[in-house]
Amino acid sequence: MKIALLENIHKIAKEKLIAKGHDVELFTQSFADEELVSILKDFEAVGIRSKTQLTQEVLTASPHLNVIGCFCIGTNQVDLSAAKKLGIPVFNAPHSNTRSVAELVIAEMIALSRNLFDMSTLVHRGKWQKSANGSYEVRGKTVGIVGFGHIGSQVSILAEAFGMKVVYYDVIKKLPLGNSSQVESLEDLLRESDFVTLHVPETSDTRNMMGPDQISRMKQGAYLINASRGSVVDLDCLRDALTSGHLAGAAVDVYPSEPQKNDDEGFASPLQNCKNVILTPHIGGSTQEAQFKIGQEVAESLDQFITLGQTMGAVEFPNVQSSPEIKGRRLLNVHKNVPGVLGGINSIVSQAGINIHSQQLSTDEEIGYLIMDIETGHVEAFEKINQLPTSIKTRLV
Repeated sequence: MKIALLENIHKIAKEKLIAKGHDVELFTQSFADEELVSILKDFEAVGIRSKTQLTQEVLTASPHLNVIGCFCIGTNQVDLSAAKKLGIPVFNAPHSNTRSVAELVIAEMIALSRNLFDMSTLVHRGKWQKSANGSYEVRGKTVGIVGFGHIGSQVSILAEAFGMKVVYYDVIKKLPLGNSSQVESLEDLLRESDFVTLHVPETSDTRNMMGPDQISRMKQGAYLINASRGSVVDLDCLRDALTSGHLAGAAVDVYPSEPQKNDDEGFASPLQNCKNVILTPHIGGSTQEAQFKIGQEVAESLDQFITLGQTMGAVEFPNVQSSPEIKGRRLLNVHKNVPGVLGGINSIVSQAGINIHSQQLSTDEEIGYLIMDIETGHVEAFEKINQLPTSIKTRLV
């Protein structure tokens, strides 16, 4: 299959996919709207990172796409509902950059508590201000982790190694690690924590979850760190809390609106020029180790879907663990989840006298995904299945 990898995805992904027999072209940048549609018309699969926006309009104009790989944790840059309706599974790498983000958060806690960013800037300017005022150890302090998933739990482990007390809040009950403890509400966490670090997805519930009310409930002199999603924090309110002295510092790696490519000038944030604030350009998972692992993981998912039809790990698609051995030909059919679909497909197969070696079907509330190993030949039956009014996308491997 012909695959486009955008945004300078780690070369291991291209190498791995080429080794599997795919035709891969690597692009170093992202594209938008009409230019993106023009690029995609020559490819059957695409890999992106966080800058490329696969909107409903882009996907609707690219119905020939078979699969999308997000070489990152998040998938909010893809219209998942539109992709599913077009029969396009989306894969990501939910674990591969976990450690990189967690290490950055710990580093920012230490940097903020020692005013390292401001101190370094002064020395670069030739100013010498040696002082212990406003500088503290992190040992013995309380870190509050909002969202105790893959990254949040890693932060917990590392923070305890520094002698910190760990509390966390999650919308579901999570098993504590080490001596960490789960609190009942976000308000309880904010009231208790010297550092608050956010590790939540972008949803309607998390949008501006740190607004004026929540920030005002944080401890006097506390620090806020956001390496999750840019929509989670009201940056104007955070700026006000910093300039008033209610908060002692903040570190932000994600923003409500981010440039489409490197070297774009004119990026602006309300937090620019605030005291003891670390602003980084969405680099939480940008380490060589993380990008290598992400490249391997998502490339493997793409190949497994392309060659075997496997959808385990797809974020918005019925998950099917397909057999690694194809008997005859493998028919992959995405269809509307309505009664009688499987009966209609089996009727076509039966009337054509086709022997079925195996069938696997999984559904969600909107679509069904069928993997069927059949004997070779019988192209006419494939076309009939593809033309069923319930069929969304049908493919033979």
